[in-house]
Amino acid sequence: MSGFRCKIILTEKRKMIATLIAIQDATKNAVMDRKSVSLAHDLWENKDYMDERQFAHAIFSYSAHLTSLTATLVLDATLTKSQIGEMMDTMKEMDSMGKDTTNE
Repeated sequence: MSGFRCKIILTEKRKMIATLIAIQDATKNAVMDRKSVSLAHDLWENKDYMDERQFAHAIFSYSAHLTSLTATLVLDATLTKSQIGEMMDTMKEMDSMGKDTTNE
């Protein structure tokens, strides 16, 4: 294997490792976010005072918040602003195509 090829492979591996670390940090930041911690604390403190339906709703709300925040932070860590813009445009286009298909 040539030295140039080895440098390319090492550069790609470093990018992959940097991306993995960015994803890990984004996930940690979502879990440790002030609102995430507050929701988890409230859930823990009030679990004995909730009926089954209220508890399920609280768990769902916490899970939805954490998932959404994690996805947002991971996108911010792994994509450039222009890539995020392109992704949003594609999502809007796909949504429009889906609506057109269901209306026909």
